[in-house]
Amino acid sequence: MKTLIVIIHPNLKDSIINKRWIDELKKYPQNYVLHDIHQLYPDERIDIQAEQKLLEQYNKIIFQFPFYWFNCPPFFKKWLDEVLAHGWAYGRNSEYKLAGKKVALAITAGINEEDYQATGRYQYTLEQLTVPFEITFKYVRADYKPLFAFYGAEHNGTNSRIDENAHEYITFLQNI
Repeated sequence: MKTLIVIIHPNLKDSIINKRWIDELKKYPQNYVLHDIHQLYPDERIDIQAEQKLLEQYNKIIFQFPFYWFNCPPFFKKWLDEVLAHGWAYGRNSEYKLAGKKVALAITAGINEEDYQATGRYQYTLEQLTVPFEITFKYVRADYKPLFAFYGAEHNGTNSRIDENAHEYITFLQNI
């Protein structure tokens, strides 16, 4: 079964790494369905039922986005708030439509990996900073998996490093 890749990038045309990841994913149309919510909803008016039906079709869902100010882009938060609705994703008498589905994050981070260490500049790992996503997906009974990341996009985004990471992304997805 294919993996759904939900792409959340407010400025994808100027992206380097996210675009490279997408180019790599497009080489395997038999394995991945790309769903760019900024392209689909430029006015940020989400078709909640369509999004829910889409999610119901896949057992593996990846949320791909840049990490801004130690968080996700605002439209992703809005998407989560609206799509993971009470009665559909969680709550009393809910069908828990995401229950058992494998969910993971694929994140591009501007700063270097060593800055995201307990002893680093910010003293928090990317895994620690994304705990609210982990809790959210566990709350809706999804099978939350470890994240995938590209670190150092601002200063260490060489073409060879980006290409290598794009291949690693495919391997990561295959092993979820």
